[in-house]
Amino acid sequence: MTQRICFVLHVKPDRVAEYRERHRAVWPEMQQALRDTGWRNYSLFLRPDGTLIGYLECEDFDACRAAMAEHDVNARWQEWMGDLFDSTVAPDEAMRPIEEVFHLD
Repeated sequence: MTQRICFVLHVKPDRVAEYRERHRAVWPEMQQALRDTGWRNYSLFLRPDGTLIGYLECEDFDACRAAMAEHDVNARWQEWMGDLFDSTVAPDEAMRPIEEVFHLD
């Protein structure tokens, strides 16, 4: 059964432009690692105030995150992106699924 996952993170407001710029050229090896570990239909939406909404579909979100943690490229990406966020943990560790209350098929 496919899970639809939504999460919210917070980019530092003064770093929003830099966050956008870095995502204009996501490393091909990072994109491949996401595909290989089951992340599908993955999108990020960013408001000017730094509110970041993520959406993806997968079979098992915990398994997908665990599989990504095994990829060296993920560790490098998290380190490179980490200082852009209002968080004391790596961005991928801060992802907490939001409960879905409605879906129009």
